[in-house]
Amino acid sequence: MTVLLLRLAGPLQAWGSAARFARRSTENAPTKSGVIGMLAATLGRARSEDVSDLVSLRFGVRIDQPGTRIRDFHTAHHSDSGKAMPLSERFYLADAVFLAAVEGEAHLLQQLYEALLSPYFLPYLGRRSCPPSRPITVGPPQETTLEQALRETEWQAADWYASQKGTHSTPGIPAAGQDLDILIDCAPSEAPDVSLRDTPLSFDPRHRRFAPRGVRGSRTAPPHDPTGMLPPATDPPPGPPSPGITNATSPESGLPRIY
Repeated sequence: MTVLLLRLAGPLQAWGSAARFARRSTENAPTKSGVIGMLAATLGRARSEDVSDLVSLRFGVRIDQPGTRIRDFHTAHHSDSGKAMPLSERFYLADAVFLAAVEGEAHLLQQLYEALLSPYFLPYLGRRSCPPSRPITVGPPQETTLEQALRETEWQAADWYASQKGTHSTPGIPAAGQDLDILIDCAPSEAPDVSLRDTPLSFDPRHRRFAPRGVRGSRTAPPHDPTGMLPPATDPPPGPPSPGITNATSPESGLPRIY
């Protein structure tokens, strides 16, 4: 299969899968609906146009730098009447970096790559107030699997964050040396770890529609075995029995008993 990698980094990001009137939350990682909407915008598609070809792409994301969740107390006024709009709370991820990936047909991914280099509408990270701070494209589409691309692509975290972690984000070093979370579309035959309602069926503002999506989680580092460095257990050498203690076998159960 063919995979296109996307670097999602910016001062603020917001990836909501549910909005409750005056409270606009954000997930801990980019949603499929948010990334598909961004890709559709770079192609110049209107909100009312069909996006089924983009929805069919398999989606995954790696959390390279989780960022900090912040809250904005939001006020607004109508531009014509000056009437105050309802107050709202809006949540964002500050200083986060993600590596997203879509897997699918090579011709479509090449179109998306070229559109990201020269977008019809400027891309943003979930909300219009969240522009990217680094180029979104990591490189042209590559022939690999979604899982392999997310595990082997170099760590995209900022240098200051790498210093805090006590490591160095050296170009060319794969992320397998870091313990990073990966979230990938779950196959229909598999049981998901979590479900999100973020598969876009229509972005039409008159009737937005979303379907649930199963998500499976993994990590770039292999599971840690705390006993892996211990020497193998061996039987103690036989020795003389302690004075006054003899072993025998219970005829009822066949288990040893002590007199």
